[in-house]
Amino acid sequence: MAVSLVLVGCGKMGGALLEGWLDRGVDPAGIVVVEPTAAAAATAAGRGVAVISDAAELSGGLSPDVIVFAVKPQMMDAVVPSYARFAAAGAVCLSIAAGRTIASFERHLGNGAAVVRSMPNTPAAVRRGMTVACANAPVSEVQRRLCGDLLAAVGDVAWVDDEGLLDAVTAVSGSGPAYVFLLAECLAQAGTEAGLPADLAARLARATVAGAGELLHRSGEAPSALRRNVTSPGGTTAEALTVLMGAGGLQPLLTRAVAAAARRSRELAG
Repeated sequence: MAVSLVLVGCGKMGGALLEGWLDRGVDPAGIVVVEPTAAAAATAAGRGVAVISDAAELSGGLSPDVIVFAVKPQMMDAVVPSYARFAAAGAVCLSIAAGRTIASFERHLGNGAAVVRSMPNTPAAVRRGMTVACANAPVSEVQRRLCGDLLAAVGDVAWVDDEGLLDAVTAVSGSGPAYVFLLAECLAQAGTEAGLPADLAARLARATVAGAGELLHRSGEAPSALRRNVTSPGGTTAEALTVLMGAGGLQPLLTRAVAAAARRSRELAG
């Protein structure tokens, strides 16, 4: 992939993207990382890319294809304006910050700026991420494909035309890994309370959640079909599912949780 890009922020998510790009053959000579934190900067430099600590150090003659913003949402207002000159020169700006709207970037970069807002999740660190993206009108088809290719380096990518859907996306897939990790925690705790040694319960819960996830990933069957495959009529799984699928069970609980997360995403976006 021949591309010239600036990665602003190389923490966990930015670092995962960088690793994915390099593994997919992006030339490190075409990448500049802006990262003030010494440890993260050293890690990036170790992969052969140019690393600077501040946008002011970017060469005046630099003409990147993409500016990728991977800093924390609360830092964006202070960081983004320094890159307006690149947006004015035609670079597409790709954000992975939760809750920061396209309009918020346009305010800093100009109404004609090409902006792609995306919502990845943490399994990007193991190339199993899920990202949903939305582009504004100035983004060309070539830029859209380029951003899609960059995001695909760490997992699956989907596009939506309605930016408002990204609040629900954030609640389902952006925050979703935390729900799965909580399930593993709760399953281990339940095993302990059923009499298992804590270390064995934790091991069983981790392996079960990870294995079931991999089975879901590899299988072409719907989750409901896989669930039925495990459930013998009148058996132990069926008995547990009468609790989990009851009126106060997992579905209404998750529905409330996702609604709460989506509501908070809208609040953060202002």
